[in-house]
Amino acid sequence: MNTQRPITSDDEHRVLKFRPRTLARPPGDPVQQPDVRREPNDLSRYERDRDEPDDFRHRMLANLAALAFTVALTAIGIWLAMSIADMRRTQDCVLMGRRDCVRITTPHI
Repeated sequence: MNTQRPITSDDEHRVLKFRPRTLARPPGDPVQQPDVRREPNDLSRYERDRDEPDDFRHRMLANLAALAFTVALTAIGIWLAMSIADMRRTQDCVLMGRRDCVRITTPHI
């Protein structure tokens, strides 16, 4: 059984040489002195002095705002999921050929 191979030219395929990133700094940055040693990243730059007062009210307001945002996002997600499920149920009913798919709400007298 003969298999046919497409005719390709050498210009169509080009192999690029892979150069690993070994530089610690991006190209174009000024050259840093090799004897300058940086300390490793740690959490000491975020520490506060014990004498500095704690802004408890601001922290609690920020926490309350984050909680309100999370609750709102969750409520919107639940509403969206329920409306998509209801729409899917209605579309399935219509696609089956039924005519009584839409719920009719009547006010109680």
